[in-house]
Parts: sequence; C-alpha cells; structure tokens
Amino acid sequence: MGFGLQVSSRLAELEATLDAGIRHRNKALTSVGFHLAKWMNMVRREKAVYDTLNMLNFDVTKKCLVGEGWCPIFANTKIQEALQRATFDSNSQVGIIFHLMDAIESPPTYFRTNRFTSAFQEIVDAYGVARYQEANPAVYTCITFPFLFAVMFGDWGHGICLLLGALILIARETKLSAQKLGSFMEMLFGGRYVLLLMSLFSIYCGLIYNEFFSVPFHIFGGSAYKCRDTACSEAYTIGLIKYRDPYPFGVDPSWRGSRSELPFLNSLKMKMSILLGVAQMNLGILLSYFNARFFSSSIDIRYQFVPQVIFLNSLFGYLSLLIVIKWCTGSQADLYHVMIYMFLSPTDDLGENELFWGQRPLQIILLLLALIAVPWMLFPKPFILKKLHTERFQGRAYGMLGTSEMDLDVEPDSARQHHEEFNFSEVFVHQMIHSIEFVLGAVSNTASYLRLWALRVHLEHLQRPTQLG
Repeated sequence: MGFGLQVSSRLAELEATLDAGIRHRNKALTSVGFHLAKWMNMVRREKAVYDTLNMLNFDVTKKCLVGEGWCPIFANTKIQEALQRATFDSNSQVGIIFHLMDAIESPPTYFRTNRFTSAFQEIVDAYGVARYQEANPAVYTCITFPFLFAVMFGDWGHGICLLLGALILIARETKLSAQKLGSFMEMLFGGRYVLLLMSLFSIYCGLIYNEFFSVPFHIFGGSAYKCRDTACSEAYTIGLIKYRDPYPFGVDPSWRGSRSELPFLNSLKMKMSILLGVAQMNLGILLSYFNARFFSSSIDIRYQFVPQVIFLNSLFGYLSLLIVIKWCTGSQADLYHVMIYMFLSPTDDLGENELFWGQRPLQIILLLLALIAVPWMLFPKPFILKKLHTERFQGRAYGMLGTSEMDLDVEPDSARQHHEEFNFSEVFVHQMIHSIEFVLGAVSNTASYLRLWALRVHLEHLQRPTQLG
C-alpha cells in the first residue's frame, strides 16, 4: 500500500513538472513568435550590411572604407542623394565622398527598359548581350519577333482570342503584379505586351491569308474567280477562272479548296518567307556597320561589313530579286533550277528560265563576288591588327591606314590597348570561326526561314475542316 502511494506521488510530480515545462515552452514560443518577424528583419539587415562591407576595401589610412562599382550616368545624382540621406539618417560624423573614376576595363552593358520593352530585352539577352555602347537589337525585336510569329500563326480568329487574353492581363496589371503567380502565369504576365503585339500582327496576317479559324471569308466583297461551270461544288475537280478585278485585300477566298490551292499558296508563302529572312539578315549586318562607325573602326567596315553584304546579297539577295521579278512578270521560270545551276554550270544557257536580259553574265559576276568575299572576310583583318599592334609598340605612326585607336578594341580578348601581348593565332582562329559561322549561317538561316512556310502549311492541314463525301 505504501509502495503504491509513492508511485502515485511520483507520477503526480512528473505530471506537474511536465505541465510546468509545457507552459514555459508555450510562453517562450509565444514570446518568440511575437518578436520573430522583427528578429528576422534585423538578421537580414545585418547580413546585408556585412555582405556590403565585404565588398569594400580599406583605404591607405585604414580609417574608412572604399567601394568601386559601375552605375549608369543618369543615376549619379540619385546615388549622391541616397548617400547623403544615409549619412543624415545614421548621424555619421564623417561625410561620404563620391567621385567618378577612370577605368581601363570596358563598362558592362546596361539597357533601360520599361514594362513594354523588358520582355523583348530578356528574349535578346537570352542569346547574347551587346557590348558597351553597341546598338541594342531589342529595339527591332519589338516588331520583328511578334511579326514572324504572325507569319506562322496568321489567323484573325485565333488573333482575336489571343488579343482578349492579352488585354485581360494588361487591364489587371496592377493587381497581378502584387500577387504571387505560378511559373506558367508569371511567364504569361511577363510577356503580356509580347502577346498583345503577337495578337495584333496575327489579326493582320490572318486578314491577308483570309483565314478565320482556318475558314475563308468573303470580307472585302465577292471573289474574283468563279467555277468553270454552273456547279460550284465541282470547283474542287474542275478549277476556277478569273472574271473580274482581283480581291481587294489579301488572298482570294476562292483559292481554298481549288485544285490550284497548294501550288499557289505554298509558293507564295515560301517566297515571302525568303524575302523576310533576307531582309532581316541584312538588317543585322547593317547594325554591325553602325556599331563599327560609332567606334570609328574602319577595319570592321572594310573587312567585315563590306564582304558580308556582298556575300549575302550576291546569293540570297539575288534570289530575292528573282522572286520579285517573277511575281511582277508572271514568268514560269524555275528558280530552283536557276540557283542550282548558277553554281554547277554558270556558263550554260538559261533557256526558258531566263527572267531578264543579261542574267547569265550577272550570275557569273555575283558568283565570283561571293567567292571573293569569303577570303576577304577571313585573312586581311588579323594581319592588319598584327601590323597595327607591332607599329604601335615600336613607336611608329599608323594613322596612314585611316584607322583610329578604337580599331585595336575590336578584339576584346587579344587586342585591347592595355594589353602588350598580341596573340595572332587566337585572333586568326576567332576571325576564322566568325567567317565560317557567317557563311554557313547565311545558308542555314535562309533555310530556317522556310520553317515559317513549312509550319504554316502544317498548321493549315491540322486545322482545316474535314470534308466528308
């Protein structure tokens, strides 16, 4: 009996101890929970302060810290105001000194963006960032990127649906920007202005293609074609004949379902894709000219821009010219035959594939120019850079070549002014890679623009309603 009382007393003491511990724990956790947010904020601030201090260095006197960094020119005033405000808020007895420094290194690239251009800038930066003070290709991407999308997905029915979605995201912009979105919605919200331009251009191209959810509409008046006989249902086997002026805008809806649909539309869209591709590639080369002109780099203009323009337009610019001439004259010439035998047999007679007088000698001249342009891109620039570097460090003038000191900055890893060593093999290999990349890219890029046509044809076959007999 006495042993049982001892056990019960012992259990009661343990329970009281446990209850007291639980109460103390709850009280401590409640107190911690009340101050936790404040403590976490304080820890973050302390870590941020120490992280910032770790990026600073002591000056010679060991009495103050010195920090160096890059900032946009327009932000100088804002930085000075922020430093003065921090000095006042911290009651510091030592003033903060802010002054500009002369740096040898090239500054990092910074592009000011807004809500509209930020998405396009991110797309361009995913492929590469322009060097400091070079032209920003994102300015042109704001139009070319959504327009090439519309070339593939041109349908004004789908464009209207996409436009409504983009307008909803833009209308709720303030509310959605303050919310935490999922990965997919965040991507859509970030590209809301991209979707807006895509939808507008899709509506435009859809009106040109005359497609509303892949169904043709007689929007701008009646068709310029009619069935060969009175039974319009037989147009699929008999064909169409023209009886009045062309359709006011876009593709005539009567082409849909006719036996000439695929030859006509495929040829139109394939050639249009080539014209768009050659125009965009010429735009890229033109930007390189303005970059070289801004940096006063005559070497890049003479031995990079000029041969690139000659090579691209001697081949694919000439193909674009043939496409336009064929459209204007209504000729039945086979452009594939013309371009293939321009390389295989340039001196042979073109016969029925001749589009204009003097075409054969012109093709020979263009072919020779394209062949000359390749070594023109490859060899002169590395040897001229080596010669300029040698003359510069031997104290001889090299201004007679018509170049400036910025010419030595065209190879940032090997020919900078503050480098005293010139690695010719590295410069030559770099130039060789650049030349081969351009030559192969001119061919592959032109071919890849045909994907605009190929994807368009594929989508049409997927979306077209099935006709049941």
